[in-house]
This record gives sequence, C-alpha cells and structure tokens, in this order.
Amino acid sequence: MMLKAIVLGAGRVGAVMAADLARDSAFEVTVADVREEALARAREWSGGKARAVQVDLSSPAAIREAVGPFDVVLGSLASHLGFGALRAIIEAGKNYADISFMPEDAIDLDGLAKERGVTAVVDIGVAPGMSNLLAGYEAGRMTRCEEIEIYVGGLPKVRRWPFEYKAGFSPADVIEEYTRPARIVEHGKIVVREALSEPELMDLPHVGTVEAFNTDGLRSLAYTMKVPRMKEKTLRFPGHIELMRVFRETGLFSKEAIEVGGVRVKPLEVISALMFPKWNYGPGEADLTVMRIVNVGEKDGERVRVTWDLYDEYDARTGWTSMARTTAFPATIMARLIAGGKFRRPGVIPPELAADAPGLVEAMLAGLKERGVRYERKEEVTE
Repeated sequence: MMLKAIVLGAGRVGAVMAADLARDSAFEVTVADVREEALARAREWSGGKARAVQVDLSSPAAIREAVGPFDVVLGSLASHLGFGALRAIIEAGKNYADISFMPEDAIDLDGLAKERGVTAVVDIGVAPGMSNLLAGYEAGRMTRCEEIEIYVGGLPKVRRWPFEYKAGFSPADVIEEYTRPARIVEHGKIVVREALSEPELMDLPHVGTVEAFNTDGLRSLAYTMKVPRMKEKTLRFPGHIELMRVFRETGLFSKEAIEVGGVRVKPLEVISALMFPKWNYGPGEADLTVMRIVNVGEKDGERVRVTWDLYDEYDARTGWTSMARTTAFPATIMARLIAGGKFRRPGVIPPELAADAPGLVEAMLAGLKERGVRYERKEEVTE
C-alpha cells in the first residue's frame, strides 16, 4: 500500500520536495498552494507524478481539511505562515517535517503534539536543519562540548553589482534575517545581538573571501544544548552587509506605513517591489550553498575540533537551485523516516534532539549523498 504525502507550499523548495518524493514508488504525492503558476512548476518538476491542489495555506481550517487523507505532511511555507500551519497539522493528528523559518517558538506546541501523538520535526532544512543536526550529533559524542559555530550562506556563483547577492529562497525571509535580533550564547547565557552585526571576513575553499554576520540561526540550539559558547552567522560576498545596513537604518525595511505625497505606504513593500525582482535567479543561473559547522570540546581525554563542510552548486541537469536542493532533501529524507516508522517520537522535535536516534544521522547523510549533496567531516586534536 502506497504512503500518501502532501507538500504544503509549491515554491522552489516545495517543488523539489514534491519531485523528490514523487520519484519514490512508495509514495503518492500531492502538492498544495494557492498559486497556479507555482503548482504548474511543481507538477512539471515531478514529471507529472505529483498531484496539484489549490489550497489557501494562510487558513488553518483549510490546512486541517487538506491534510486529512495523508500519512505525512511536509511544510515549505513562508515564515509568517509556519506557526499557524504547524498548529493546524498537529490538531489534525498528522506527522510533519517542516522547514518554515517561523519567528515563533515551535516548541510551544510540544505539549499539543505529544497529546495528539504527532511527530513534528521542525527546521529540518539546511540551516537551520543540517546545521542543528550535525552540531547536536557531535556535541553528543563529546565528554564536554565547549563551543559551536555555524557559518552558512546561499550565494550566486557569479557576483554582480550592486547587491552581490540573489535569493535562493523567499526574499521576504531574507529580509527577516536582516532585521530579526540574533540570539547567540556567551558564557552559557543567551544574549541578543543586532542582525547584520559583528561582521568578519572568512576565506573558504571554492568560494574565496566572504563576510559573516550575526543572524538568528541558532534557533532552538540556543536553549536545547548546554554549550557555553554558540553562534550562527550568515555568509555573503563582501559589500552586501554594508548595503543592507544602510537600507535598514534608512528605514526601508520598516513595516510601519508612512505618508508620501498623500499616500500611505509601507517602506518594506516598496523596496520589496523594487529589489526582489533583481534578486531572482534567471533560467540556468547558477547558485551555490556553503556551510561550515564547528564543534570544539573534549573527547576521549583530548581537546578536539570537529568541522563539517558543505559546498554544493546548482544542478544544471534538473534546473534545481543548490539552496532548494540542500534545503528540501533533509525534509524529504526525514519525512520518509517518519512515514516508514523509523523515526517516531511524539512532540515538536528540533533536529538536534533527533540526532541521538540510532542510525538517523547516518541515514540522513547517506540519503543526501545519493542526491549529490555531500558533507565532509574533519576531526583534529587541538591544544
């Protein structure tokens, strides 16, 4: 008997989720969105195997109704829709693998998920996602983990003025990264830094020199892991940070309406209309994803530094961006593990808390490697 899966959201990431699952003969796949053009793309990318349905994903009632017939649900929604969708899916009693970068704390719904017997793995993309999973995995193998550092960025392979950047996922969520205060951990306590703050230059293989700056990417790691020093920084090509800081300080990212020529407008809506089209990737335009996860601590009586590196590029064969692939595949692999009964743990589970499940990290890495996404591990003894 085939398993039934539904993907909520048919953007680039959701379309790759649907296509990846549709290639699996064990699954009957449906993708839901309100946008006809997005559904058409998801159908095309799945080779016509995924069924498309129009659903208003801003409506919790519509979501509860839509997910009713399905064995597992996958979420690829804009951040402002994530929490409401999570609640609706839990209320419907459906297991869930989600990548929504929601500003709310998903673990607030942990009690409800346990009450309904629902396994809901949240933030299971690339970062947050694989960053949390691998950081949690390595911390769990150490006698004492002292530090976790995460650096991640989705970038155009070819830099172009003026932005030195294009968005591999929802541009609105990119702006959220530039405005949402960043939580980091210092001396075992959560502290808050301004987004785009504390820039530093890094040199990375295949990419060259990039800028790293504070973003709120630790997510649940900030309080689920007892590690005294933790930070997550986003990577961009040099020059992008300063431009975004100027825009933000000018007020262009404000959601508060102002009056211009007798008309009330929201600055964020204006700059979004002007800038986001320039952030879109054109057909065949290559992107890349780069990430480094570092755990430092004590293991087997020695102080060690463990580094995981990811470098991935646009797949010209499928036309799928690197950011869509590296984000979608962890969610589809997790959905398979949940639907197949290989990972069942009622509650809202961030990736780092799933890392102790026997064989889960190995299954995830193997599944990603099969899809051409490779994480390289290095362990070294330090002074």
